[in-house]
Amino acid sequence: MSGPDVAPAAGAASGISGPAAGGVSESDVEDAALGWLTGLGWTVAHGPGVAPDAPGAERGGYGEVVLGGRLRAALARLNPDLPDEALHDAGRKLTRPEGTTLETRNRAFHRMAVDGVTVEYRDRSGGGAIRGAQARVLDFDDPPANDWLAVNRFTVVENRRERRPDVMLFVNGLPLAVLELKNPADENATIGSALRQLRTYEAEVPSLFVFNAALVVSDGLEARIGALTAGREWFKPWRTITGAGLADPHMPQHMPQLRVMSRACSRRAASWLSSATSSCSRTPAAAAEAAAPAPG
Repeated sequence: MSGPDVAPAAGAASGISGPAAGGVSESDVEDAALGWLTGLGWTVAHGPGVAPDAPGAERGGYGEVVLGGRLRAALARLNPDLPDEALHDAGRKLTRPEGTTLETRNRAFHRMAVDGVTVEYRDRSGGGAIRGAQARVLDFDDPPANDWLAVNRFTVVENRRERRPDVMLFVNGLPLAVLELKNPADENATIGSALRQLRTYEAEVPSLFVFNAALVVSDGLEARIGALTAGREWFKPWRTITGAGLADPHMPQHMPQLRVMSRACSRRAASWLSSATSSCSRTPAAAAEAAAPAPG
């Protein structure tokens, strides 16, 4: 499965323009975001199409948040020398990180995502000796080789609560980012209300956030990115696309912040994966600095 290109594809959705965004609905913001992601190499799927009861189902039930088939394929691709038993052990540990709280499970998962999963297996060709290895989870050396998937309206059911985030971003089957979008024409639908909505999801369907590396809130013009444990003051705009300079200071007129963020996350996928997947182990201030880089 192809990953994000190093440059945006021609013909990608132009999305939302103008500071007022009059007549724009929340579905327009969602469509624009998916269009930008498509143009950058993400595969886009619609939630009902990958639901457990759909012909293209990618999970066994609405309580599952990891796309197991994609994860297994990625582990096999990244670890060709490991036997099936080691790959199975890696998948099991990844999807069941240890910890008594959401935050500790999140940190445990991200240590494995960044450093690899410690596995043991019996070496059948070496006299049955027990071997140890680190199973790779994400390809940081060649980011486009990862499996990049954006899914809208991804339904999750937990403790009889049903929630449907606007857009989920999966890398190798792992739900690393959640996008909550609001209608820019609605004066009550703000960045703050989008963040409160995410906190509601976090309380009601916490399993969705065990694997989270980034929370994104946007009204289509303004956009903020933050870490799971960050307070509102640490949600910041992504300020640069190339990493070599700041985006246009008149960005809302020139290019919506959500589009800048999506382009940066794809053009600089290696640094985004590295910074996002380690942000949970940092202080909120350090995580915010990583999420909103500025040139030195």
